Amino acid sequence: MNIRTNILLRVYAAFGFIVLFAIAVVARMGYVQIAQGNKYRAMADSLSTKYAEVEAARGNIYSADGSLLATSVPEYEIRMDLLAGGIQDDHVFYEKVDSLGYKLSRHFGDKSGREYSRLLRNARAEGQRYFLLKRKASYQDLKAIKTFPIFNMGRYKGGLIAVQKNKRIFPFKDLAARTIGYYNENAGAAVGLEGAYGDYINGETGKRLVQRIAGGVWMPVNEDAEIAPKDGADIISTIDINIQDLAQNALKKQLIKSEADFGTVVVMEVETGRIKAIANYTRVGEEYKETFNYAIAQSAEPGSTFKLASYMIAMDDKKFGLTDKVDTEGGKYKLFRHTIRDSHEGGYGVISMKEAFEVSSNVAIVKQIYNNYKDSPSKFTDRLHDLKLGEKLGLQIPGEGSPLIKTPKSKSWSGLTLPQMAYGYELKMTPIEILSLYNAVANGGKMISPLFVQEVRRLGNTVEQFEPRVINQKVCSDNTLSMLKEMLEGVVEEGTGKDLQNPLYKIAGKTGTAQVADGAKGYRGKRKYQASFCGYFPAEKPKYSMIVVVQNPTKGSYYAAQVAGPVFREVADVIYASDLQMYADVKEPRIIGNTRMPAVKSGHKKAAQQLYKEFGIKSYFASASDIDVDTNKGISYKEVRSNSGTVPDVNRMGLRDAIYVLGNAGLNPVVKGSGEVYQQSIPPGARVMKGTKITIELR
Repeated sequence: MNIRTNILLRVYAAFGFIVLFAIAVVARMGYVQIAQGNKYRAMADSLSTKYAEVEAARGNIYSADGSLLATSVPEYEIRMDLLAGGIQDDHVFYEKVDSLGYKLSRHFGDKSGREYSRLLRNARAEGQRYFLLKRKASYQDLKAIKTFPIFNMGRYKGGLIAVQKNKRIFPFKDLAARTIGYYNENAGAAVGLEGAYGDYINGETGKRLVQRIAGGVWMPVNEDAEIAPKDGADIISTIDINIQDLAQNALKKQLIKSEADFGTVVVMEVETGRIKAIANYTRVGEEYKETFNYAIAQSAEPGSTFKLASYMIAMDDKKFGLTDKVDTEGGKYKLFRHTIRDSHEGGYGVISMKEAFEVSSNVAIVKQIYNNYKDSPSKFTDRLHDLKLGEKLGLQIPGEGSPLIKTPKSKSWSGLTLPQMAYGYELKMTPIEILSLYNAVANGGKMISPLFVQEVRRLGNTVEQFEPRVINQKVCSDNTLSMLKEMLEGVVEEGTGKDLQNPLYKIAGKTGTAQVADGAKGYRGKRKYQASFCGYFPAEKPKYSMIVVVQNPTKGSYYAAQVAGPVFREVADVIYASDLQMYADVKEPRIIGNTRMPAVKSGHKKAAQQLYKEFGIKSYFASASDIDVDTNKGISYKEVRSNSGTVPDVNRMGLRDAIYVLGNAGLNPVVKGSGEVYQQSIPPGARVMKGTKITIELR
């Protein structure tokens, strides 16, 4: 074989190999395109588009009277697609971009019109399709922006992209802040009603198709979400906005006066257990802020307010009665190496157990509890647990502190534990747990769990209602209950709570001044005190119970009557003054003699009906002959309906009624002065053209 033939064979072989390789490539491309096309197209789509979650608007939280405590308002990120269909033509874009910049500048006032125009031109040159114009724009901002040049070209054409986010706002700011709470899904934090009822409030997220564009930015494909989010349900709390405001102001004022570390107030409706107010303030620098819910979370030694439980158990066990005498031994009683002391120097001598409660003698209750239960302390501690004082209340909001009621089996039990427990030491309870015990006395012996939420609603329809939950049907016998009430009233009438007396109504309750342990130093460190008052009012027919706790007052007195008492008194006085149902001697109003219901002028029918309804007056929208003149039941009222073009008589009407009547008659009123109409420029009955001006003078 010659050289030429050899070279040709090699060339043909190489060419044939190339042809076969090309055929294989084409075959593979065809296989991928046809047989596996759907698979790879789906893969490509998944890399460039995806479904993003659309946040649902969280439900509202309302007070008991319908006031908004927390709500969500929409906020928008305003973005722009600089290559949108309607502005692809450079002529269209550059003709209007300066006008758009001017409008944006006038509306937001953060940049000049020239700056906005330059930013938009640069973004256009860079081909940006998701250019950020403004963060945190309101719905009103969005409505205005839609009318601006370019953006008013309509959906898709002008390139306007509004990405909605929801902002949580609190119309009353820090009012009941820790009770309303917050919910932070990312941080895993759940506080207050926001956290406890997150499953209801959060709603259901929607889905929105987004596409990845240059720079790794995800841009919505469509203006609307493919799966619309479902807004959250609304929570109707038990909070009374007026009582809440009152409690917070009274507490803060006392904390500032006493220069205390922190304090809390809780107001509860006796019969239902509904919490009407719950305030917590902590000293932060020179201010007091709501940073921690002490009322439900702060488990501490309650001090003398716990004596109610000790008396309840001992009297129910018939260990002593109100008139039984006890020697307070000069105000000192030594047990082992420890001395129990009364706050009153020199003690109270020999006094009855009722008097001992009223003056808050530690020696008296310690001697009675220790002498009667020292041989079998479990009988005392078991009764405390029977009262459910060692268990959590099962509140509707998270963060409830754990109570501690020791038993002889506890590791820290000692010979001093029983006498210490008798007057509120070596045990722990939260303020709201103490309040629940006092509320049980006010409620005829029935202990109920405090209620923070009364209803859940969605679109105005009730989803779930919450009724009072009974913890203990009867905490003690009726006879014991009667004695306890007498003692609690005696504290305010004759004892340590005298400063709380009000001549208009009775308060029943108990003061408590407890020494607070100073960390690891215990009671040997710096002396700190906790002042508290817990009780209910009016004592004869209790409607509200309340507890006030002030921790470590450093200015003035640290005794409960002077520190916690004024807060209780201020809140109770205002509540009593504003609640007619609490006045025992108030009778239904009645008409006497020949007095008749007042004459009513014609005017706005719906407004008058609403007014009568609020005052509980029956109204007759007919002639005066329909009213029962003998019993004066109701008010006759006839709405004026003037014919268009005829001037009605509006003399002696108020401004709102006069304008309503004149407007219905087709006239254009001009108003001078204020008060009642005493003169009109066109006499009644005159015929005039529609739209005629008529001047009415008021005084």
